[in-house]
Amino acid sequence: MRYQQIHNSSSGESISNDDYIAGLAKGLALLEAFGMERQKLNASQVSARTGISRTAARRYLRTLKFLGYLDGDEHYFWLTHKVLRFSSSYLSSASLPKVAQPMLNLLSAQTSFTFSIAVLDENEVVPIARSYLAQQDNLRISPYGMHLGNRLPAHATSTGKVLLAALTHDEQKVWFDRHGLKRLTPYTIQDEADFYQVLQQVAQQDFCLSQEEHELGIHALAVPIYAQQSKVVAALNIISSTTKTTDDYLLTKILPLLQDTARELRNVL
Repeated sequence: MRYQQIHNSSSGESISNDDYIAGLAKGLALLEAFGMERQKLNASQVSARTGISRTAARRYLRTLKFLGYLDGDEHYFWLTHKVLRFSSSYLSSASLPKVAQPMLNLLSAQTSFTFSIAVLDENEVVPIARSYLAQQDNLRISPYGMHLGNRLPAHATSTGKVLLAALTHDEQKVWFDRHGLKRLTPYTIQDEADFYQVLQQVAQQDFCLSQEEHELGIHALAVPIYAQQSKVVAALNIISSTTKTTDDYLLTKILPLLQDTARELRNVL
């Protein structure tokens, strides 16, 4: 008997219908419905965000509250610290964050800037490693949003464009049709053709300089991190205020450091 296959366009994975647990998928989708823009949700809002019926959403919410992943009152639910178990398990077990940490710290010691490594998660980039020096203890939360686990829009960030540039054009088209180009500043790229052209240029030069597309007064420089199979697995970047550094400084002084570090990481991944 041939089982029907279910395909996940985001991960590229396929699974037989017989192996797929719909209840688990719905529970995880429910957790993902909570975000920075809406930290408290009721059953109706969860239903609208996930496509789960209101009755089922209420049962999932109460189950997750019973398990300790949510807290709530008579009307609303919100995430608890228990969900951090997933991220801490990843950060402690994944090889890239552990291998990269001393290299990021060295970059920071050499330049006094903060460096991060990010991965692509659908329409967002997620920092999984960040430089840290003891004397920077008061800066552990980056003013530019590059603290661990935070999410930034891929289309308007240097790391995001580096990671999107590694996709085929057909994959980029699917990505654009699904997510679009939300305007964040007057400098955010809005035209589809212009966006593809920028990604092509990033792929050719193997780095991306992003200028005030995500936040005014901020520019960033990123390079891809390759695995041994020449596959781009992450992006390494620096974010700085335009009042502290110029584009020329980033390209002449910082870019070679980023490229050297990316090559070192490729050799150990």
